[in-house]
Amino acid sequence: MLTRAQLTEVSDTMRRMFPDAHCELTHRNPFELVVAVALSAQATDALVNKVTPGLFEAYPTVEQMAAADVADIEALIKRIGLYRNKAKNVKALSMQIVERHDGIVPSDRESLEALPGVGRKTANVVLSVAFHEPAFAVDTHVERVSKRLGICRWKDNVRQVEDTLMKKFPREEWSQLHHQFIFFGRYHCKAQRPACETCPLLHMCREGKKRMKSKQAMGQ
Repeated sequence: MLTRAQLTEVSDTMRRMFPDAHCELTHRNPFELVVAVALSAQATDALVNKVTPGLFEAYPTVEQMAAADVADIEALIKRIGLYRNKAKNVKALSMQIVERHDGIVPSDRESLEALPGVGRKTANVVLSVAFHEPAFAVDTHVERVSKRLGICRWKDNVRQVEDTLMKKFPREEWSQLHHQFIFFGRYHCKAQRPACETCPLLHMCREGKKRMKSKQAMGQ
């Protein structure tokens, strides 16, 4: 596990590298954000951003989405994986927002997680981005970076990673640092080809050191 000084170095480095890190899912309001995040499960933000403009143009309000035919939603998002199940969830969560919350996306965790297709990660993103509540959503990028750097254990599940990150970093940094972790994982510490050679955190990255040793051994 990293020391307090090393954790500070991690956050400072990511802040310098990605000062403008932000949610890359295109949205104009909390409802569009909920839908976009729900669609992003096992799909890239870039792909989601290709289908949501058409979806929101067809159904610009939560009431219209709730009244939509599932087959029509499917047709608009069929480029995304698991689109049939996601279309059902989008309609169902829209109906629930209309019926239980007067058409307004709830701003509390319990109500958000009760929405169809909305888990803890989606709720964290919505709380953080739409309602400015401190949260540390853990996606594949955040989990990968946290484990490679040794902030978390390899065996930790997603909830354990989240709990560790919230414990290790100041509450006021969670929301922005979450985006910086994502950018670091998406554009630098990639799953298949991480930029270890140019990484400013290589000296504390256990996996990066192993990768570099392996490359050096292969080159000899």
